[in-house]
Amino acid sequence: MGVEVHRLRLGITNCYLIKEEGLILVDAGPWQKTELLRRRLQALSISPNDVSLIVLTHAHWDHVASLGEWKEMTGCKVAVNNREREWVEKALSPMPKALSPWGRLFILFSGILAATSHSSGTPVDLTLQDDGISLEPFGISGKVLHTPGHTRGSMSVLLDNGDAFVGDLAMNGLPPRFRPGMPFLGDDPIAVKMSWRLLLDKGAKKMYPAHGNPFDASVLRKKL
Repeated sequence: MGVEVHRLRLGITNCYLIKEEGLILVDAGPWQKTELLRRRLQALSISPNDVSLIVLTHAHWDHVASLGEWKEMTGCKVAVNNREREWVEKALSPMPKALSPWGRLFILFSGILAATSHSSGTPVDLTLQDDGISLEPFGISGKVLHTPGHTRGSMSVLLDNGDAFVGDLAMNGLPPRFRPGMPFLGDDPIAVKMSWRLLLDKGAKKMYPAHGNPFDASVLRKKL
């Protein structure tokens, strides 16, 4: 059985459904997007109960605010890096640093949205360490890797076929990032590029960002 990838656009955030022998979801989306996500799955003839795991690329509000409702609906497990477990369970959402003037403006905008997201804490089932985990037990040919830079606990899903789901480690949408490249918010831009290199060295061929369209991974190699 081949791997199917479905991009689920939920507000400003792309979540991704990965289907092989099993079904996992990458990120849960912003607040009040659970019903939209349910309809997207229904259109794919997929029951929410078939989703066994949600991997959080990181714990910012636009990736986790619908998590509690989704976990309650499906009974799936939630996985996040150990540095951000408390963020998820206590509904915290620390803001990263701005990496550009646009980033400073977006922090103001994001702060307003985060304050109205009404996210509640959600129990974490799998606390991920920096060596990551294999997704084979969940029926997916791939792994979760620690890829810090946007946040210290950022994780990426890398499939054996080279598809990489990177959250906000790279962006290809939202002003002013209309081309693939560095996020305009982040913890450490040097660490971002180190994580790009890690993914490329491990065979990443196509990047699936949380903001914007998927793109060829070779674009990032030229920026190293």
